[in-house]
Amino acid sequence: MPSQQNIEKWVHETPDSFEFIIKAYQGMTGHLRDDNPYETRDEMFEAFRQCANAFRSAGKLAMILVQFPPWFDCSAKNVQYIRYVKQQQLGDFPVAIEFRNRTWYSNDRKHETINFLAELGFIHTVCDEPQAGVGSVPFVAEVTNDKALVRIHGRNVYGWRNSGSTENWREVRFLYDYNEEELTDLANKIKNLEKRCKDIYILFNNNSGHHAANNAKTLQQMLEIDFDGLSPKQLDLFGGEF
Repeated sequence: MPSQQNIEKWVHETPDSFEFIIKAYQGMTGHLRDDNPYETRDEMFEAFRQCANAFRSAGKLAMILVQFPPWFDCSAKNVQYIRYVKQQQLGDFPVAIEFRNRTWYSNDRKHETINFLAELGFIHTVCDEPQAGVGSVPFVAEVTNDKALVRIHGRNVYGWRNSGSTENWREVRFLYDYNEEELTDLANKIKNLEKRCKDIYILFNNNSGHHAANNAKTLQQMLEIDFDGLSPKQLDLFGGEF
């Protein structure tokens, strides 16, 4: 969990129009491998809500991203947990759900998954990632809210399958540079999404080889997006200089 001091620093140092997408604490999504420092689940969620409220009170909270791990499959138990997160813990926040398990999008469950997210008011996270078996999801261009989130993880199939097996697995997993043809295809898909919602947020996560910023800049040009009011450091970032 970020400290209130850090949150205040980030809020102060970003332009008025800047919005944050904050990722759910790993104890909330099943990623936590160490001991949970919170005595109860309610205490953990309350600590996270305080963080989220600090962004929201400054007018800079775009959404909360709840990304579930590859072993979080489409089962009655997990459906109930997602319902619990919305109805009992994060009900008044904008929340995006990201799956990493293909069973949520199987032929007989895909329609139900999308309807379920829409029913609860969740934002559907559309992912572009390696197609590497059950621990990955296809690009599902569905909208469940007036906002949509697109996360672009790269297409390194080998790195995706072997993550966690080496010390530098994060560097391998997200090592990918999209070519112009791939980015053009993504741009066309995003334009189709744009017709069905009010706002689209696009995050590049292929950052281990410093490809994310250049890919984002290219996609920005393809989509004819021109941002106003960026701080000088942000402009330098999208110029690809590190």
